[in-house]
Amino acid sequence: MDPEKEKVMIWLERCELLRTMKARHKLLFILCTLLVLCFILYSLWKLQQYKPPAVSNATEAPKGTNESSCKRGYAATMMTANYPRFVKKIPMFLDRNFRLLPKVKDYLPPFGLKTQEKSIEEILTVTKNYKLGNELDSLSCKRCVIVGGGAILSNKRKGPIIDEYDVVVRLNGAPVHGHSEDVGTKTTMRITYPEGAFNNASLYENKSLFVLTAFKPQDIKWLRQMVFKQKLRSIEGFWKSVPVFVPREPSEIRILNPYFIREAAFQLIGLPSHNGIMSKGNTPTLGTVAITMALHNCDEVAVAGFSYDLSKPSAPLHYYGNTKMSAIKDSWTHDIPMEIKFLKKLVEKKVITDLTNGI
Repeated sequence: MDPEKEKVMIWLERCELLRTMKARHKLLFILCTLLVLCFILYSLWKLQQYKPPAVSNATEAPKGTNESSCKRGYAATMMTANYPRFVKKIPMFLDRNFRLLPKVKDYLPPFGLKTQEKSIEEILTVTKNYKLGNELDSLSCKRCVIVGGGAILSNKRKGPIIDEYDVVVRLNGAPVHGHSEDVGTKTTMRITYPEGAFNNASLYENKSLFVLTAFKPQDIKWLRQMVFKQKLRSIEGFWKSVPVFVPREPSEIRILNPYFIREAAFQLIGLPSHNGIMSKGNTPTLGTVAITMALHNCDEVAVAGFSYDLSKPSAPLHYYGNTKMSAIKDSWTHDIPMEIKFLKKLVEKKVITDLTNGI
């Protein structure tokens, strides 16, 4: 073949190949665009499926604990929409694999478990249980309510509504006895730390889980003595008296995953890390920690008894006792205005339901 003709043929073949490649690239681009559009439309459709139904009274929860009326995955979907880095499933409590949890060895309590690994291992060996329990763990959809101790609960008669939830979380020494019409009678777990726990053993509800939140290394040491029914050796490091006995069997005791404290503080609220050491204004309140825990492990999350009016320092802080609002206003470790901002966003974006309209 003539060399010139051969060059022309080669050139024509290359041109045809280029046209074919361009056509394929164009087709691929169109297909990718269609896939992205389909994904966006599907995501919007899923969000619409979780749109809360209009009700005449926003403080009332749907009646009953029927799984068919529970909005499965609602909390996680709404959190992901507002906080893209949110990871759905984080275990509530520590188990025997706790050393594998991210950053758990990097920080001291409350943001990690550094220096307390041996004591925790000993505790978990005895407690043997690391979840809610067979009945609740078997539910494919869970409604959870976090009951705070706020004075706003007084005379609201929300007890029956609170008791309708699958999981009822109570905090510190907020009592049930004598207040059941307002706060309910059901307690799935009581989350606390040594100084916040009941000193009177008779105030603990039957069949509820005792869940420790460790804010300092002494808290883990204290729990170990409670689990092994040992005499409290020292009260050094505690800022008030602590119980010498917890009326719970080891199988009814849990340790809250410190991930929720770390996430609430640094990712959700935006508090300063101070190198992971508990210090001024960088530690969330137990109520916000409990809400964070529930958002990871419950399909629907409600709150009751959350309200801070810092403009009224002499107003009652709790529905029980005589503590005034000034006690939380003057708190050294908490940044209440920042927490209020975070909680308001959760309510406004309909991530959680506020049964007492205090946030």
